[in-house]
Amino acid sequence: MNIIVGITGGIAAYKTPILIRLLRKAGHEVKCVATDHALEFVTPLTLETLSGNKLYADLFAPANENSTEHISFKDWGDALVVAPATANIIGKMASGIGDDALSTLLMAFMRKPIYLAPAMNTQMWECPAVQRNIEYLQGIGIHILQPECGELACGTSGAGRMPEPEQIMEQMTILSPTPDLRGQRILVTAGPTYERIDSVRFIGNYSSGKMGFALAEALAAHGAEVELVTGPTSLRCHHPNIHRTDIESAREMFAAATQHYPTCQAAILSAAVADYRPDHTADHKLKKQGDSGMTLNLVQNPDILATLGTMKQDGQKLIGFALETDNELANAQKKLEKKNLDYIVLNSLRDQGAGFGVDTNRVTIIARNGNSTTTPLLSKARVAEEIINHCL
Repeated sequence: MNIIVGITGGIAAYKTPILIRLLRKAGHEVKCVATDHALEFVTPLTLETLSGNKLYADLFAPANENSTEHISFKDWGDALVVAPATANIIGKMASGIGDDALSTLLMAFMRKPIYLAPAMNTQMWECPAVQRNIEYLQGIGIHILQPECGELACGTSGAGRMPEPEQIMEQMTILSPTPDLRGQRILVTAGPTYERIDSVRFIGNYSSGKMGFALAEALAAHGAEVELVTGPTSLRCHHPNIHRTDIESAREMFAAATQHYPTCQAAILSAAVADYRPDHTADHKLKKQGDSGMTLNLVQNPDILATLGTMKQDGQKLIGFALETDNELANAQKKLEKKNLDYIVLNSLRDQGAGFGVDTNRVTIIARNGNSTTTPLLSKARVAEEIINHCL
């Protein structure tokens, strides 16, 4: 593969030549792009000698092979890794700023896999603006290689160390084959459903929609046209290949999903759909009933996953999610078989850092033949890639 290595002005740049050497040793072609500040830490001669290619560092250098070098690099590269990635380059990416060789290349490269290995002081890493930028970039499919905790160049200890080059290599999943989903249409459901009690109250759950949105962004980045049906959430879509349908109730999600699935090659149902709804919804705010309390009669909602299982045609795939608290594997396997799924993704509320409302997840992907794979605790963007690689 053709790998572009971006280098920015952080002390961890001294490790980047090792990464370049490892990539070359693994059989990849490498070209380097550096900021001016990066060249305060590592020399052009070092980068050109190890990569075997001319360094690109000046947007308007007369010696550039092309007048639009950032576009020619985009056409050449299969993936781009920035190591180290400073708070400055992260902020430029999140804001769409292109004012040097690397930042303009990153803007042009957004449709291809990009990996960032942040490296900075702990206080900078924990800055709300930096974390906001990281969350945004993850949301549009950028792979963030989480910094490590340890001794920093300033003499303190904490989060912010760039992962070692060997670890960066391991985490760059693009170096393994990934599916090309161009020409495929895929349905994704995300978020919670709200079942109204009256004009101001509802039955709901804690789902944020983050896993479903990560799946939609990752699928779109792989070339798929995504039909995203989502319950109430503050999240936004960023990829133009995502077509969003907003719903509120389980019955509305059922209608949208059954409408879209016949024209899709696959469906991934990650939404947390309410199993029950009140049998009657008041059109006004219900008043307190006194000490006697209130009784709600609940009726069952339609089962979206089971219905799509009966609709599934040859060549279509159906992937469901299961959130379990007891007998997790057995219950997930039973759900897979009962609802005619090809795969089921098991979440467990027992796993710290996984589940509702957080940016990380740990899942077990179970195939119809009984084979299963469990991921470590990863960002939901990375988990989305694992699900795509295993199921599609």
